[in-house]
Amino acid sequence: MMEQKPPFPKGAIQNLIGRAIVLEGDDIDTDRIIPARFLKCVSFENLGSQLFEDDRNELEGRHPFDLKIFQGASILIVNCNFGCGSSREHAPQALMRWGIRGIIGESFAEIFYGNCLALGIPCATAQSNEIKALQNTVKKNASSEWKMDIVNNKFWGDKYELELNIENGPKEMLLTGDWDITTQLVGNEKATTEILNRLPYLNSFD
Repeated sequence: MMEQKPPFPKGAIQNLIGRAIVLEGDDIDTDRIIPARFLKCVSFENLGSQLFEDDRNELEGRHPFDLKIFQGASILIVNCNFGCGSSREHAPQALMRWGIRGIIGESFAEIFYGNCLALGIPCATAQSNEIKALQNTVKKNASSEWKMDIVNNKFWGDKYELELNIENGPKEMLLTGDWDITTQLVGNEKATTEILNRLPYLNSFD
């Protein structure tokens, strides 16, 4: 399986443009996304190459993340209750490091959804029949480029358009860049330093 290395998300996210990859099946849990034996890693850097490793080994090259037609895709189309199971942040980290920048599905496990948002990975939903129709369309047009439009809650391309549901709170965080805590800290270095200098327990040994 080829690991993708596009730039990681940063700042405000208004839309995503790229090819899509289809992963069918309900209740795909975090242990399938990244098996537990990889949680001992010191950093997340190499998790992309270990994504869905057990499933991929079982399917012997027929797993979607191994198929040549989906290499380089950045928008993942899934079904119901994706990311359920244990609340490991390694799962969205592995997806991001493979190259996934946005996910569309019927529903997501709550903690997985939050972990994705913290990485700047938008998770949008649509009705079951709409998702299945989209998956079929993407499989027939694997080389097509799609746009996940956060501003207008739409997914479209190749004469196909789908209304998306993105919760108002997460949507606002994506559009303003408030999801990106690290960038906020760097951008407010002066104010942060002033606060640190006023904290008595950090300055009691002067």
